[in-house]
Amino acid sequence: MIDTYYIRMQRFFKRVMIRPRIDLPLAGGLFVLAMVGLLTLYSAGDSHMSLVAGQAGRFALGAMLMLVISRIPPPVLRTWTPWLYAGSTALLVVVALLGEGRGAYRWLDLGVMRFQPSELLKLTMPMMVAWYLHPRQLPPSWKDVVVVGVLIAIPAGLIAEQPDLGTALLVAAAGAFALFLSGMCWWKIGALLGAVGGMIPVAWHFLHEYQRNRVRTLLDPESDPLGNGWHIIQSQIAVGSGGTFGKGWQHGTQSRLDFLPEHTTDFIFAVFSEEFGLMGVIGIMLLYAFIIGRCLWIAMEARDTYSRLLAGAIGMSFFVYVFVNGGMVAGMLPVVGVPMPLISYGGTSAVSLLTGFGVLMSIHANRKIHE
Repeated sequence: MIDTYYIRMQRFFKRVMIRPRIDLPLAGGLFVLAMVGLLTLYSAGDSHMSLVAGQAGRFALGAMLMLVISRIPPPVLRTWTPWLYAGSTALLVVVALLGEGRGAYRWLDLGVMRFQPSELLKLTMPMMVAWYLHPRQLPPSWKDVVVVGVLIAIPAGLIAEQPDLGTALLVAAAGAFALFLSGMCWWKIGALLGAVGGMIPVAWHFLHEYQRNRVRTLLDPESDPLGNGWHIIQSQIAVGSGGTFGKGWQHGTQSRLDFLPEHTTDFIFAVFSEEFGLMGVIGIMLLYAFIIGRCLWIAMEARDTYSRLLAGAIGMSFFVYVFVNGGMVAGMLPVVGVPMPLISYGGTSAVSLLTGFGVLMSIHANRKIHE
């Protein structure tokens, strides 16, 4: 019995490591985006190769995980889903006890690296919602909607307590997209959105003061130009000064003269906009649109409910990351700690994103075959 199990495990890992099933259009789009990210980071980081080398190493790790996961069939991922969700949620509890961060408990120090467990929920959350809805009749009943709401609320609440409201909302959105793609009636969706909107005045009283200030600053950044409004104003200056064709690579002034804060992380897209201008922004947005469209195409071709809901949720979540960061940089949304995917400097975010795309490639490799 043990020998048979050992042989099966050998065969499984051999299938995983040999002949990875890669969706070439998606992989090509991600590769181009990663290269643009490294070039922008080199300029934003004042030509420091240590930043670029560190980010490239994270990309390499993420690519390896993407290759491995692309060979794991969706039924196996579905079997693992409850354990992955429970494990990532348990890590949030560990963060509450042992975490560290700049004014917020978001990170675990593993000695050789610092790790942000909340990034895992961006993937395991839609996986869990898709797992729950997979065997059930769709569109979901109100009972199923309530259960999904609880599944979303537990980790989102733990993340919000860190406090990291931006990531909490992104995690909640990832789960909500899987629910939305399950075929809910529009009146139910409207009712849920109305309920969420009605809770905003209540939620306002539970926000920290700095979070309230971010909303106030969005409405009137000139009220405190040297304080809370500094980020938005300097970002808007960088974006506007790029003009049509930009100032050229490594010729941006806002980041090099240290006017633009967090210019390698949250506001790196402002650096890109200043250096490459409107035409560069249009180009990178078209690249993002291609990647998102490819994700949704993979969802349409998925073999089962779990795969379809998960692929669609990952693609729509990727869109939200781009929309939120772009809106923040342009001064249309409050400043939150949401990086621009594969452009901003950050290890856990890049690795978790590429891991999610590995799931998409697994779904693509096991898609429906049309006669």
